[in-house]
Amino acid sequence: MAARMRGGERLTLAALTAMAAGLLALPLLLVARQGLFSADGTGAGSRVMAVLADPGVRRATVHSLVTAGGSGAFALVIGATLAAVLCLSDIRARGAFIFLLILPMMIPQHVTAIAWLQATGPGSPLLGSLGLAPPIGTPNPLYSLGGILVLLTIQHAPLVFLVMLAALKQIPGELVEAARIAGASPYRALRRVLLPAAGPALIAAYALAVVSTLGNFGIPALLGIPARYITLPVLIWRQLAAFGPGMLGEVALLSFLLGVVAIAAVLVQMALQRRAGARLTSRARRPIRLHLGRARPWVEAALAAYVAVTVVVPVSALFATSLVPTYGAALTLKTATLANYAEVLLRQQVTLRAFANSALAAGGAAVTLALAAVALSAFLFGPARPGVRRLVTGIVALGEISYAVPGVVISIAFILAFLRPLPLVHLSLYNTLAIIYLAYLAAFFAIALKPVGAAVAQLDEALDAAARVAGAGFGQRFRRILFPMVSPAALSGAIIVFLTAYNEVTVSALLWSNGTETVGTTIFNYEDSGYTTLAAAMAMVTVAVTVGLMALLNLLAGWLRLPEGALPWRA
Repeated sequence: MAARMRGGERLTLAALTAMAAGLLALPLLLVARQGLFSADGTGAGSRVMAVLADPGVRRATVHSLVTAGGSGAFALVIGATLAAVLCLSDIRARGAFIFLLILPMMIPQHVTAIAWLQATGPGSPLLGSLGLAPPIGTPNPLYSLGGILVLLTIQHAPLVFLVMLAALKQIPGELVEAARIAGASPYRALRRVLLPAAGPALIAAYALAVVSTLGNFGIPALLGIPARYITLPVLIWRQLAAFGPGMLGEVALLSFLLGVVAIAAVLVQMALQRRAGARLTSRARRPIRLHLGRARPWVEAALAAYVAVTVVVPVSALFATSLVPTYGAALTLKTATLANYAEVLLRQQVTLRAFANSALAAGGAAVTLALAAVALSAFLFGPARPGVRRLVTGIVALGEISYAVPGVVISIAFILAFLRPLPLVHLSLYNTLAIIYLAYLAAFFAIALKPVGAAVAQLDEALDAAARVAGAGFGQRFRRILFPMVSPAALSGAIIVFLTAYNEVTVSALLWSNGTETVGTTIFNYEDSGYTTLAAAMAMVTVAVTVGLMALLNLLAGWLRLPEGALPWRA
């Protein structure tokens, strides 16, 4: 009986371990080996020094650090300020503001870049229809370091906002009340109470923004290439796209260095978090609420203005461009047309194929990762042997590392892992949709696990103990207790994975080929090739799908009984 009860547990754990080893650990190890050691026996140190001696590599490295550090600092200021206003004050329409402030993060990075280019350039249909377009030939100010920093800040400020919103909700309101009763001014209470308590979250938010920027490809590519401001992800993409697999050795080393920088940022964050902040002795029983008084309408107006600038203006410009027959024409009742939508949705084979490929790869990854997260939750819930607990902790850590590693590095890792035919079956996954699907599994595993982990943390372990006493085996406990309770969270995680993977371009930029185009790469290629109106139409479709799924999940959250924190825009 005991052997039968453990059989399903062992089989499930073995499958999860094989998945983690084959998709999370092995590809990254291959990047390290290919990058540090060459076939001619050149040592790791010599290879690193040789690559770093290249002026282009040094320049791209500096550019990556500047954009990551600078935009991360700006995103920290904006995101933390927004979180403080929405969490600590008596602002109205809080839920609507949170939903709208999260939208820039959910809109694909390359779509963000395209939208802003079309909102500010001399050929902008929106500006043209308003008579505000600059003269033809005027350089677009976004083609610069400043433009890159601005758009990266807009893209990653929601990440900081989410981290700080969750952290501020955990601070007991009694702390601020005690400080005010003791005679502290609002400024002193902020400096002596709130900032020390939120210190670890501030560090984590900044590190998250920096790591996300290090791996950002769409914005630095679309803005940086015309401005000749090349970052490491763009340099890796250009070298592999120009020279093919023959450059894998050097590209792998660049990818390894980029991954090391990202992981180092995470390790520094963890070390600083252990030393910063103040420990809270209790959880928040009631939230902090600061009354804005007469300033509330002004604060709400400022929030509405921020939403208008970061969401409404670029999306309106994108929509206007999608409705004109050619880029640069002003949008009027006579020039407005749906021909671009008809072209991308009905006639263009590459776009139809891209929609289908993205749906298959992103949908398959979402379902697979949801099932894997639910299976892994069986070992996070209830007692477990020390060896099993360590193994599960290692799988979770591998998922977090893969998420922290830039998407370009994941792409190189999977090229190295699957460039040659698979042993035994002699099938090659290179240049197929399967390699993109597998790369999505590695890149977004942590996203699928977070909502399930939040649901498991809220379950009472007495349920599992009672089932064990009653003689229920692993399969029975999983089917009758755990699965019904965590499946709603798994569904929300699957939808978030689908939204992220369906629109991404960083992972698939190096993995796609003719016949395996994705939505992200097709939009990028349209814009890069000068088909701006088609890129705008296709981008608007992806924005509509993203917002629609977010709104649907938001409406169904109560019916699905999703745990707190399962949906980031309901934090």
